[in-house]
Amino acid sequence: MTMSYSFISAFKSLGREKWINILSTLTVASSLLIITLAVFFLYNIELIANHLPERFSMMAYLEDPLSREETRNIIDSLKKRPEVANVKYISRDDALIELKHTLKDSRSLLEGLDENPLTSSIEIKLRREFVTPSSTSRIAEEIRKIPGIDTIYYGERIAEAIHLLKQSVRNISIIIFLTISLGVVFVVYSTVKILFYRKNEEIEIIKLLGATSGFIRTPFLIEGGIIGLSGGILGIVGAFVFYFAVTYRLSTVIPILKTLVFPFEVLIALPFVGIILGVIGSAIAIGRIRL
Repeated sequence: MTMSYSFISAFKSLGREKWINILSTLTVASSLLIITLAVFFLYNIELIANHLPERFSMMAYLEDPLSREETRNIIDSLKKRPEVANVKYISRDDALIELKHTLKDSRSLLEGLDENPLTSSIEIKLRREFVTPSSTSRIAEEIRKIPGIDTIYYGERIAEAIHLLKQSVRNISIIIFLTISLGVVFVVYSTVKILFYRKNEEIEIIKLLGATSGFIRTPFLIEGGIIGLSGGILGIVGAFVFYFAVTYRLSTVIPILKTLVFPFEVLIALPFVGIILGVIGSAIAIGRIRL
């Protein structure tokens, strides 16, 4: 009976003060939409960042000359390392062919070469979890100590850039979510506080009839939750409209936009996030009021 009264009272209050609640709902919806769009773009950046380690590789240049058996031993020792995902041997001749292909528009640079100046090398692909500045530096030092390896190039700055990009994406996501969530909580807090003072006389009457503080506060918590839920649903609608505009409209002008992926899990979570933030804002508002 108490909960049914609380829900009825909450819906009546929302209907009575509809313009304030509509404005609050639209504000919450806009805030949640901004969170969704931020997650959308950061999610795609994260996907790109996750694929970057797959392109990262180390180049181990071998001493010259090495026998086939010595080369095979080096390759086998590299394959046994837990950090290594793949190993590719590149002979001197293959390296020269690749260089000629790269410099096909500047072949004059290679004219006059009597012999192949390149050395054999091994391309080493690391597992993605080891593509960090500290790991790549340690692995490079250990591989350099293997007999038969002359020098190793591992693109330390590339590994640092990949690691920094992934860390930045996560940090930006957290900052955006917390900042806008605080804004949503403040909007609901202000709305519920206004609604509370507008119902001051009604509250005084039911207090005289013996109503407990929990009985009085519950409808306001429900109101905050409903505002958050409504904002979340409108945020979903806005997100769908935005995604349709990007992938079906703008992609005709910028084809790469077709590759963007929308994290639909966020849409499922959006109403629940709205409810939680709405209830938190309401709880703070009525918690600061003495009954």
